Amino acid sequence: MAKYLVTGGAGFIGSHLVEEVLKRGEYVRVLDNFSTGRRDNLAKFTGSSNFELIEGDLRSYHIVLEAVKGVDYILHQGAIPSVPRSVKDPITTNDINVNGTLNILDASINAGVKRVVFASSSSIYGNGEELPKREDMKPAPESPYAVAKYAAERYCQIFTKLYGLETVCLRYFNVFGPRQDPNSQYSAVIPKFIQMIKEGQSPIIYGDGEASRDFTYVANVVNANLLACTAKDAVGEVFNVACGGSVTINQLVKKITDLCGNNIKPIYKDPRPGDVKNSYASIEKAKALLGYFPTISFDEGLILVAGSNL
Repeated sequence: MAKYLVTGGAGFIGSHLVEEVLKRGEYVRVLDNFSTGRRDNLAKFTGSSNFELIEGDLRSYHIVLEAVKGVDYILHQGAIPSVPRSVKDPITTNDINVNGTLNILDASINAGVKRVVFASSSSIYGNGEELPKREDMKPAPESPYAVAKYAAERYCQIFTKLYGLETVCLRYFNVFGPRQDPNSQYSAVIPKFIQMIKEGQSPIIYGDGEASRDFTYVANVVNANLLACTAKDAVGEVFNVACGGSVTINQLVKKITDLCGNNIKPIYKDPRPGDVKNSYASIEKAKALLGYFPTISFDEGLILVAGSNL
């Protein structure tokens, strides 16, 4: 039985990882301080003998040391996950997303962890016009969040090169799915739009709505993480995790209103600082080296989420 540590396991993506690892009969330990994660996301796992929870902060090295002890694989999701929040509070974003990651990497060496899979972000690419985004493009981060994710990526690669710790970095592209909180000030666009449209409210679009995103259903991200734990040619590499498609925000609103049966018009406001204009991924490298292929398309995922209670 393999042992996994999921940092940020009470969060949206983290809790889906926990669920899938347990389904596979493996052991899961979660490290979370519940600053953004929700206890409800873990409630159905707490009765399992293969599940363990450590409540603590990534910034506390002694807690991280305890969390990594005896672990084979670390799925490092723990982070402050918001571009607008990072613009408002860059200090905390850096402290958790960079220093917290450094704690995980250093503790992993001492604990003999087999591999660390790091949740990175497509925001690293910035606003360059060339599409699709490829892993060999020069990073151009435009927010403290993106800078922190890129710094953490580089730390992962340095720890592989200098210390022999196996690391893999996955650049997520706009992940969505069940358990994504629609009520947070910094919540992702899909759950927020679905909730507002279901309640008869006009969704707010920042900019002209022609910004595009490569929206990726969470099951695809879970699959990529677990493939990255054992793919032999993945060590030290960075991979895009996406569907390899593009949808504008205006198109997204139209799709949601059609699914919900509400013909509600959005409200347009000024663009937010730090937001990326267009996002569309090449996933050829992940296909070749991870064996990753999206199993659920954007439209299929949107139907699943629109029909759920999030």
